[in-house]
Amino acid sequence: MSPQQARTEHEFRIAVYPGSFDPVTFGHLDIIRRAAKQFDRVIVAVLNNTVKSPLFSVEERKELLAEVTRDLPNVEIDSFRDLLVRYMRSRQAQVIVRGIRSVTDFEYELQMASTNRQLDEGIETVFMMTNPKYSYLSSSIVKEIAKFNGPVQDLVPPAVEVALQGKYVPPNDSTT
Repeated sequence: MSPQQARTEHEFRIAVYPGSFDPVTFGHLDIIRRAAKQFDRVIVAVLNNTVKSPLFSVEERKELLAEVTRDLPNVEIDSFRDLLVRYMRSRQAQVIVRGIRSVTDFEYELQMASTNRQLDEGIETVFMMTNPKYSYLSSSIVKEIAKFNGPVQDLVPPAVEVALQGKYVPPNDSTT
């Protein structure tokens, strides 16, 4: 019997990978795939941040995430707009998954993890070091490249590349 089979329903390990995912990149997808191997269920939770002006709507981001994770049966896509710890409780999740690209990321994420721990001692945060080939990659960089009709095929899955092309109209050549 495998360790997962021996677990009771109470021991079922649910992790939440929260983020804006505007848009989802290969770096995000790498963390999702690795987390899916570590936990019984991974909920990729799109933050509905009313302060920011995202390129993609929450629904579009959820659809893109569902498309690029459809081969991962234990991954679920959702969204939230509350405190993360409240969302975690509502989903009976025990672990927050966060990707770390740099020391700067770590300092910020450590502060957030400590705050979440203060709000709910029952929730742990797990940091996953990003694959070095994605250490420079961010959604902001992808959007900047796509805005100027640059190549993004090595940065995002094909469905996201198509969605980006639909958001940005190539600039007119006004050299005449």
